[in-house]
Amino acid sequence: MARNNGPLYPGDEASPRAGPSAASQLADPELDPRLADLDVEEESPFLRAQKRVTVRRGALRGKNASYLKMGAVLTAVLAATALIASMTYQYGSHSWRFRLESSDSIEISGMQHVSHKQVMQVMGEDIGRNLFFVPLEQRKKQLEEIPWVESATVMRLLPNWLNVEIKERTPVAFVQVGSHVALIDSHGVVMDLPPGGTRKYSFPVLVGMAPSEPLSTRAARMKIYGELARQLDEGGAHYSQDLSDVDLIDPEDVKVTVSDPAGNVLVHLGGSNFAERFKLYKAHVQEWRQQFSKLDSVDLRYDGQVIVNPDAPEARKQVPITPAAKVHPASVPAAGKKASARHVRR
Repeated sequence: MARNNGPLYPGDEASPRAGPSAASQLADPELDPRLADLDVEEESPFLRAQKRVTVRRGALRGKNASYLKMGAVLTAVLAATALIASMTYQYGSHSWRFRLESSDSIEISGMQHVSHKQVMQVMGEDIGRNLFFVPLEQRKKQLEEIPWVESATVMRLLPNWLNVEIKERTPVAFVQVGSHVALIDSHGVVMDLPPGGTRKYSFPVLVGMAPSEPLSTRAARMKIYGELARQLDEGGAHYSQDLSDVDLIDPEDVKVTVSDPAGNVLVHLGGSNFAERFKLYKAHVQEWRQQFSKLDSVDLRYDGQVIVNPDAPEARKQVPITPAAKVHPASVPAAGKKASARHVRR
């Protein structure tokens, strides 16, 4: 019977087409249910949508890479710096450009009493030396051992200069040490008189200091002298200019020799209230000269009385003073040896 492949008319039923052959069913697992169970896993008709997993690169790995890069750059910079420093050091330490050729390469300033010779005795050994090998701190200490030098500064100036700045001490009095007269500053440092007498000083002479006494002892005495001078000169009085000698051996009995046209007078001022006691002397000195044929010394340490000529027992006499003139009491010392009176101008 012939196969009808023509178009279907309404009402006609489609005749079943011939199915695939048995061989094709064996080759296609979709057509053979027996083979489908072996290879294809049965899927549930109600599968949920699977969540997509985002894959990210680890943050630690990125930071480590940045650190490695920074470390490499830093290492390269340090290596380059070390190389440049090494080359600079080799050049600076061996080049003739940094050598101090002569004393003209050493600039010195601030000297008035310190001589050029004294400074060059310290700095002269650096002539011919490389600038960078000059021991600046050692030279500073050596310069400050010169008595007139209070402080020193030593600096390098490229390419081959040294700058030395000197700050000199300020003398405040003459001092007699043994038989030698010198200058002394407020810290008790003794300086020789400047050579040539280029500068004149008008100071009292501090007496009674031994050559062997330590600097600390002189410093303590100079503190007393500084207070004495301050009190006598406050308010523009300038009474310290009337002093010839100052004896600081006994801090409780400071003795001053006052220059006077009628004769020098040794005045005991005690250990405090120097200005008040000295003003009392100035107010009554002419009165005492009229009372006594000779006025050698006056003791003002006691309250309400003055002892005239205490250092000459045969002539000493107590003189009462008016209540308006107040003198604070002090301990009574033994009569000392009279100091020589002189007025020094050098």
